[in-house]
Amino acid sequence: MVKCISCKRRQPFYVRPYSGEKLCRRCFLGSVEDKVRVTIAKHKMFEIDDKIAIAVSGGKDSVSLLHILARIERDFSEVSLCAITVDEGIKGYRDEAIKIAAENCAKLGVEHTTVSFKNLFGYTLDAIVEKTKAGGLTPCAYCGVLRRRALNIANREAGVSKIATAHNLDDEVQTFILNVIHGDPLRIARSGPTFNTEELGLTPRVKPLCEVLEKEVVLYAYLRGVSFQEIPCPYAGTALRNDARNILNRLEEKHPGTKYTVYSSMQKIRQALEATAEKTPLKPCKDCGEPTTKETCQTCQILQKLRNT
Repeated sequence: MVKCISCKRRQPFYVRPYSGEKLCRRCFLGSVEDKVRVTIAKHKMFEIDDKIAIAVSGGKDSVSLLHILARIERDFSEVSLCAITVDEGIKGYRDEAIKIAAENCAKLGVEHTTVSFKNLFGYTLDAIVEKTKAGGLTPCAYCGVLRRRALNIANREAGVSKIATAHNLDDEVQTFILNVIHGDPLRIARSGPTFNTEELGLTPRVKPLCEVLEKEVVLYAYLRGVSFQEIPCPYAGTALRNDARNILNRLEEKHPGTKYTVYSSMQKIRQALEATAEKTPLKPCKDCGEPTTKETCQTCQILQKLRNT
């Protein structure tokens, strides 16, 4: 009888097509948590006394990351965790996600804070979409810029030293492909497992899940009995990212390991770019003071456009 390749005792529950590993439930869960630990150590993501904010949306990735980091934190008494949820203002969608995020944080004893687009910028995402229907940009484009600003503000108010986001391996390789499609390959240099923005007055960001496949994150959440929001964002269907996701999923199905190969190539390209590319000089935005490459940052440009619409 076939046994789990790790413990040699229990029957396999899951087979990794890209590696051939046959794992029982317990060893699969342990393998995901160990992969996160190795990623954290390899990229030196945290210090022993960090206060870490986890960006928790209520979806599978962020809630799984919350539970994994809470488990890891038990071995490091000087590290503290908190969670930040951004309420974009999406009717019929975000309320459930905030509730799920809050319930998971309460279960784990993690301090939870919610910040909203409405309070910070004066508009919900629904209102922004309504005002910019003919603007050309997708809802995701507006949301991405404003979410980053909202997290930056919340991080400063919470006094954290690191922000952990739940980008999984699929997210990373999709972003790599999108940067190429958009003709902006130099952005690859800023899309690694860590991004130190301390000199810019921003909280350094890390991605502990960046070497874990999306489907394994989902399976981890189900096996741990973790509750998460299962319905997709109503605006996600407009994003080019969906096409990149579908292409990569088809390649992975036919050629297991493709995503890891692309990820490895991305890391080599990123390292080469970091070594040769000149850093773009940053300066304070003339309106809000946040760092930007232009006179006015993207957030202020969006808000000015909304006021003029």
